[in-house]
Amino acid sequence: MVMLNQTELSPAMLILNGIPGLEDMHIWISFPFCSMYVVAMVGNCGLLYLIHHEDSLHRPMYYFLAMLSLTDLVMCSSTIPKALCIFWFHLKEISFEECLAQMFFIHTFTGMESGVLMLMALDRYVAICYPLHYSTILNCPLIAKSGLATFLRGVLLIIPFTFLTKRLPYCRGNIIPHTYCDHMSVAKLSCGNIKVNAIYGLMVALLIGGFDILCITISYTMILRAVVSLSSADARQKAFSTCTAHICAIVFSYIPAFFSFFSHRFGQHTIPPACHIIVANIYLLLPPTMNPVVYGVKTKQIRDCIIRIFSGPKDIKSYNM
Repeated sequence: MVMLNQTELSPAMLILNGIPGLEDMHIWISFPFCSMYVVAMVGNCGLLYLIHHEDSLHRPMYYFLAMLSLTDLVMCSSTIPKALCIFWFHLKEISFEECLAQMFFIHTFTGMESGVLMLMALDRYVAICYPLHYSTILNCPLIAKSGLATFLRGVLLIIPFTFLTKRLPYCRGNIIPHTYCDHMSVAKLSCGNIKVNAIYGLMVALLIGGFDILCITISYTMILRAVVSLSSADARQKAFSTCTAHICAIVFSYIPAFFSFFSHRFGQHTIPPACHIIVANIYLLLPPTMNPVVYGVKTKQIRDCIIRIFSGPKDIKSYNM
C-alpha cells in the first residue's frame, strides 16, 4: 500500500487565475481597483493620524473609528496588492502556506469589520440614549477590552478554517478562479468531502454576521425610539445626524457582503463567475474606500480638523504680515 503524507496531498503552489472570462480586461479592471486602494490607504491613514494627534478627537466614537480604519487597512491590503500583481504582471502563483495565511487575514478582518460596526452602533446608542453618562460608560478600558474581544472572536472562529482546509486531499489541480484565496474557493480544489467546510463556513457567517446585525438592529430601534420622543425637531435632526456616517458605513459593508454571500450559495448557475469575483473584491475594497470619505464629509469635528490643518499655514502667514 502506498502511503501519502500531507505534503504530497497539498499542492506546493496554487495559481490565482484572476477574473475568469475577463482576462483580456484585467489591465482595465486594475485601474479602478488601484484608485480605490490608494484612496483607502490615504484616507484611513489620514484618519488614524487625525485621531492620534487631535485632542478634540480623543473620544469613544473616534477610538472606534480608529479600530475601523485599522481593520480596513489590513482587510484591503491582504487582497488588493496580490490582485494588482495578477492584473499587471501576471504573477499568479502563491504558495499553499501563503494562501492559507491570506485566507486567515481576509476572514478574520472581515469578521472584525462587522464587529467594529456593531460596537459603533452600541456607541451611538449610549451617546443618544444616555448622553450624560456617555464618557463614564464608554471609558478607555472598556473600549480596549471590547476591541480586543472582537478581534479574538474573529481569530478563534477563523483559525479552524485553516486546519479544515489543510486536512483536505487536493487532486483537482491547483488553479483557483479568483483573485484571492477564499475559503470555499480553495476547498473546492479538493477531491475529498468538503461538507464540513461548507457547514462550518455557514455557521461562522451566522455567528458573526447574524449576531452583529441583530445587535445593530436592536441599537437603532432603541435610538429611533429615543429620537422620536424628543420634543424639538432640531434636537431630533441633530441627534440622528450623528448616526448618518455610521449608517452609510453599514450600507457599504453589508450590502456587498450579502450579495456575495447569497449569490455564491444560491446563484451559482444564474450569475456569471466573473460577477461573483468582482463583487467579492468590491466587498473587501468598497468599505475601506468609502468609510474615511463618508466620515470626513459627515462628521463636523473631523471636517474642522482637516480644514484647520490645511488652512493653518495661511492663517499663520497672514498673522505675521
